[in-house]
Amino acid sequence: MKTIRWGIIGCGDVTEVKSGPGFYKAPDSALVAVMRRDAAKAADFARRHGVARSYGDAQQLIDDPDVDAVYIATPTSSHLDYVLRVAAAGKPVYVEKPMGMNHTECQQMIAACRAAGVPLFVSLYRRSLPRFLKVRDLLESGAIGTPRAVSISILRPPSEADRSGADNWRIDPAINGGGYFFDIAPHQVDLVDFLLGPVSSAWGRAGNQQGLYKAEDIVSGGWVHANGVQGTGLWSFGADTSRDEIEIVGSAGRVRFACFDNAPVELWRDGTLVESFHIDHPPHVHQPLIETINAALNGVGTCPSTGESGARAAWLMDKLVGREA
Repeated sequence: MKTIRWGIIGCGDVTEVKSGPGFYKAPDSALVAVMRRDAAKAADFARRHGVARSYGDAQQLIDDPDVDAVYIATPTSSHLDYVLRVAAAGKPVYVEKPMGMNHTECQQMIAACRAAGVPLFVSLYRRSLPRFLKVRDLLESGAIGTPRAVSISILRPPSEADRSGADNWRIDPAINGGGYFFDIAPHQVDLVDFLLGPVSSAWGRAGNQQGLYKAEDIVSGGWVHANGVQGTGLWSFGADTSRDEIEIVGSAGRVRFACFDNAPVELWRDGTLVESFHIDHPPHVHQPLIETINAALNGVGTCPSTGESGARAAWLMDKLVGREA
């Protein structure tokens, strides 16, 4: 087994705990270089995480002969450029979500990586987390019978920062492709693709009800999976309370779980809670997916989150906000 030597472009907040340590804690994996436009912050990250080299320029990291594969953890508007540059260097790519500003950008990334002969992976890491693998196992075992419908419900009140107009790239459409929907919905729409199969048709509408920022603050819509399962979703960022729930309804029961909250997976039948599964996430939530990427790069396994699956999530999000996709 070859040790995969990783470089990170954009060693910001997400890399401190969620992703960064996974690259040097996973088997057959090493983090050898990091980059941030603020070279001093890149050097500080490298020092604290025991990384040999840091850069203030992305191309230097991409061209580093000791870097085998590159993780892109920058804001969304820069993903396409960096993916194309890493692919041109002949190196495998692991890109943060949302994969691109829209489905068209995702298709460009896939085409570039295919032409360069390098694999493309997307950080929709819930496909590898034990909690959601448990949900998949329940479905595959027939615990709820034949799946009929799925619903996603995300409610969040506006934050004080939202009300004050504080700078936040996650609600700047020019940087994130949209607002909070584009920041968090990739995980939910990708989960329903993972659990129930690809979506064949979708529709929806986005709105800005509060006028606190330029991006949408509510999205609602529906979709149909290729196997006939029907889905509905509501994402409201102007609600009075918080809710994080996905429910899959079957012919013989229901399974209910949260995408983000540390809540149990619940199995219901005949209106009664039958069983509750408490499954904590690992300390570094990217690590299980990173391990599948390393296995794939070593030719001894596959990764469940690819450019193709990431593009399907982008296509569904575009449809839900009413964009052509």
